[in-house]
Amino acid sequence: MSSLSKRLGLLLALYLAQGVPFGVYSQALPAILRSYDAPLSLISLSGLLAIPWALKVFWSPLVDRYYWPSIGHRRSWILPMNAGLAMVMASLCWFNPENLREASGVYWLFGLLFLVNLFAATQDIATDGLAVRILSSEERGLGNGIQVSAYRVGIIIGGGLLLLVLDTLGWAQAFIGLTIMSLLLLLPAIFYREPAISAEALPVDGESYTSAWVSFFKRPELAGWIWVLVTYKVADSLSSAMVKPMMVDMGMTLSQIGLQVSMISAVTTIAGAMLGGYWLQTIGRRQGLVWFGVFQCVAIACYAIPAMGYGVAGLSATSTAVAVNALEHFAGGMAMAALLSAVMDRARQAHAGVDFTLQVSLLALFGGSFYLPAGLLAETVGYADHFLIAAAVGVFMLYPAWRFTREPDEFVEAK
Repeated sequence: MSSLSKRLGLLLALYLAQGVPFGVYSQALPAILRSYDAPLSLISLSGLLAIPWALKVFWSPLVDRYYWPSIGHRRSWILPMNAGLAMVMASLCWFNPENLREASGVYWLFGLLFLVNLFAATQDIATDGLAVRILSSEERGLGNGIQVSAYRVGIIIGGGLLLLVLDTLGWAQAFIGLTIMSLLLLLPAIFYREPAISAEALPVDGESYTSAWVSFFKRPELAGWIWVLVTYKVADSLSSAMVKPMMVDMGMTLSQIGLQVSMISAVTTIAGAMLGGYWLQTIGRRQGLVWFGVFQCVAIACYAIPAMGYGVAGLSATSTAVAVNALEHFAGGMAMAALLSAVMDRARQAHAGVDFTLQVSLLALFGGSFYLPAGLLAETVGYADHFLIAAAVGVFMLYPAWRFTREPDEFVEAK
């Protein structure tokens, strides 16, 4: 196996490439739509673009089972999916953003971004399977720190940097840049040579399409774990949908949001993910999931301060919003490093793509579903109460993580 630095470099490039389209729809799109006077209820419908991420588990057995030996088990999917993503991204260069003033134009953009997410989500199945295979349990804290950092930087590029370029150079130039970057990030995978895969690391011949899912849930050591998956991301999903619209309504421009908010939060996310990954080696998965989660909920509650028009420590309300966003991303990076390490612990080598994807799909399906009513809740109670409600619900939802999380040495590899 190649050196740890080379393996981490490969994963860094792949997760960075997958983070970009997620950033476009989750970070940049709400601010873009609001700048063209889209109502909050329509903006929150962008949560439907997460469907490929939530439902990718249904085609994950195909990614685990079928491949071209001459290309590699995981590269057989990583290479064409990234190429398809870049092609759709390139087509966005010809989209006229003025069409976003009409609902029909918004739906057209939703359709193109749905395809981008479909390719990225399928690539993610293969990338997660590759990560499970090439990282040992001792390396997973650091590996997932790298993963979260790279993915979040991709989100920042697809979100904050995109907003900045849109506001300065224009729509076409922004998406040309994203297309070129997507292709460049594919280079490490093109030159990487996967080790030969052993028979025991492949699904059993004749195994049914759904047997991997069924056998995953039958493992006694995973009792209760599903409750962690369906509750852990609720607060993050409910709050994140309304952060950028709130900032637009506070008078911040797209370039200000891109530079002051997303760029700063990139640094804090990296710091949080790396620190969280490092601390996991000492405090363990259970402590990390709970206390990092509490930290993030406290940060979410702090959004209520600028939402009410107040600042802290002599800062204006907008500067306070930027500071809270940085803090929340720091906490979120720590929480995700812990969560993904725990998810990876529960993935079997022979079903790595299915097991990892099944878990993150449950996270996206149940946690991400709270993205959809966020706009209606914020319109009803206002931004401040919205963030306080999200934080309170999030703390309550951490009980399953405390009750059902187990450490890696408590697992026995199950086929």
